[in-house]
Amino acid sequence: DAGGASLAALASDILAKLPSSFKVDDVKAKYPVRHDQSMNTVLVQECIRFNRLLSVVRSSLTALSDAVQGLVVMTAALETVGAALQANRVPPSWHAAAYPSLKPLGSWVADLCERIDFLNRWVADGPPASFWLSGFFFTQAFLTGTLQNFARKTRLPIDTIEFEFEVMSNHAG
Repeated sequence: DAGGASLAALASDILAKLPSSFKVDDVKAKYPVRHDQSMNTVLVQECIRFNRLLSVVRSSLTALSDAVQGLVVMTAALETVGAALQANRVPPSWHAAAYPSLKPLGSWVADLCERIDFLNRWVADGPPASFWLSGFFFTQAFLTGTLQNFARKTRLPIDTIEFEFEVMSNHAG
């Protein structure tokens, strides 16, 4: 039917936009666990988390496409995924595997791709000069890693250091 065809097309479109999974062993080789560089561990953990999410998204979209074509049974879980996609919402199973987000489906997929691109650039080019804080899956690990790096570099106990923030004016003149 037309609804099934459009749902299969939507699933196919999202699948085509998804980036490849991270080759975690390659990331671990390039960024090994080091006492003086906690960000290596943060990077590897982020790659693992995003791979898990990509796996959930890919498998549900593939199964949904197969079910729409009559190749597998349309389960209640797949019906839930299909209904969410048709309503431009992120399916609950994706939310359960993902970082917090209130974005509608299209924006969520674009945001996911941007987050993975951020990590891919980090893997390819080394740590960036500035980090996209809200682009992390688990921001607390990044913040803790930053404190660990500073504590180890300065030989200060980690429980004696903390972040300090200064609110700056955004006026241009």
